[in-house]
Amino acid sequence: MELRRSRVIAAAIFLGLLGAIVPIAAMVYISWMIAVEKQQDNLERVAEQTIMRASRTFEDAKLALDSLAYPRLPPCSPQHIARMRVIAFNTPSVAEVGYIENGRLKCTSWGVEEGEVSKAPVDYVTPDGLEVTTHVQPAASMGNPVMALHYGSYSVLMDPARFVDILVEDDISLALANQDGLLISKLNSPDPELVDALIGEPRKGMTSASLYAVARDKGLIAIAMEPRSNLAAKLRQEQLLLLPVGAFIAAFIVGIVAWLSRKRLSPLGELSIAVRKREFIVHYQPIVELKTGSCIGAEALLRWQRPDGSLVRPDLFIPLAEESGLILPITDQVIEAIILELGALLRMDRSMHVAVNLSAADVTSGRALDVLEDRLAGTEIEPRQIWLEATERGFIDIDAARSTLARARERGHAVAIDDFGTGYSSLQYLQGLPMDALKIDKSFIDTIGRNSATSSVTSHIIEMAKTLDLQIVAEGVETEEQADYLTARDVHFGQGWLFSKPLPAPDFIRYYRNAKARQGNGRGNIRVVAA
Repeated sequence: MELRRSRVIAAAIFLGLLGAIVPIAAMVYISWMIAVEKQQDNLERVAEQTIMRASRTFEDAKLALDSLAYPRLPPCSPQHIARMRVIAFNTPSVAEVGYIENGRLKCTSWGVEEGEVSKAPVDYVTPDGLEVTTHVQPAASMGNPVMALHYGSYSVLMDPARFVDILVEDDISLALANQDGLLISKLNSPDPELVDALIGEPRKGMTSASLYAVARDKGLIAIAMEPRSNLAAKLRQEQLLLLPVGAFIAAFIVGIVAWLSRKRLSPLGELSIAVRKREFIVHYQPIVELKTGSCIGAEALLRWQRPDGSLVRPDLFIPLAEESGLILPITDQVIEAIILELGALLRMDRSMHVAVNLSAADVTSGRALDVLEDRLAGTEIEPRQIWLEATERGFIDIDAARSTLARARERGHAVAIDDFGTGYSSLQYLQGLPMDALKIDKSFIDTIGRNSATSSVTSHIIEMAKTLDLQIVAEGVETEEQADYLTARDVHFGQGWLFSKPLPAPDFIRYYRNAKARQGNGRGNIRVVAA
């Protein structure tokens, strides 16, 4: 019992710790995942906005270049230059417009180009047919390096920053590239090596140092990234929301574990486990014919054997089993044990019987009769070899008891009243109940030879049983004086430590065979006390 309790307590502590740690750890992990997901989603929105901004910028440049073709004006005439200037002014993303002829820059929105300026080499062509040069030094304005877009005879110069001109936090970096990985524009100095590594990556992810998201559309790739250190603030926000939930779940689980552990450690919980694990065994106390000393059967006595081999006294668990209803499956296990352990002996000797105690619930319902009929089917054990003993506690509902005992006798079982004189029985009940035997309780046998107030009751019980033509079994016979007293009054059978203590099946079978052998040798009246 202590071993099982120790195991239950150890398991409860382990499960309690697990129940406390896992929910909180899960909430920490979920907080981390939510924080990462939110940051990555934010970066993904930034990357998509960058794609949209870059696409609009390319579209603005294409519209500007298309509008230069009409109306046709004399190249580099004042009207032509004025038109290029108007278009550059009306297109915010365009810094300068130029006219190219035979690969040479002839004029710009600033005026006629006097020097020899060649068309910049093309880095790539967009799906719309725009030729893009990513790095150009303006010849006319002599400003900072810009991006040149060519279409037909015209080109426009644009600040690369226009392609990533969106509002972002200072710690978010942006990189815009084409589908071939050529960098077009950048913001907040993104890590070039990381940009190169992420060109072919999926939409979002994380490295050891950075979070990132990638968006793709119209031949453009936008990469938004930020340091992982930014997660700390977001993680704290999520933990403030989720850790209380984890703590509540942990407290709930710990409470459930504590409740289940207490239930499991309770007597009823222990008994339920014993029923489920079939920890009950049967010992058999020989029933002896007093005049001959012949063993004519046994009473099946229930024992609860713990996994450590220790036995629990029946008076400690049978009342609880009866109160809880667990006595019903226990009775079934007793019946099955009798058939398994003594079946061969019962088939060999038809004069032998085994007495089975019925609980009050079985006496009232008669359920055990159906169980017996089912278990005995095909065993060749005769119903008359199974005696049914009903204690007086089962007679509270006398009509139900009468019906059950009558059915038992109809099916061939002998019926005995166990522990007579300790319960609710009266002569009126005995006269109205169908029965075959009466068992005198040990408390009355103990008064034999003593000058006590109840010593005379035993003889009255014996006479009453004879009047009703019942067989009599004396329980708890421990002395020769008691045996002689009972024999002198024609009590048929006795059981008790004078003959044998309750025995496991192998020992009982040995005892039974030895008793039969002694009877055959004319030594039947010798008392046999089992060790």
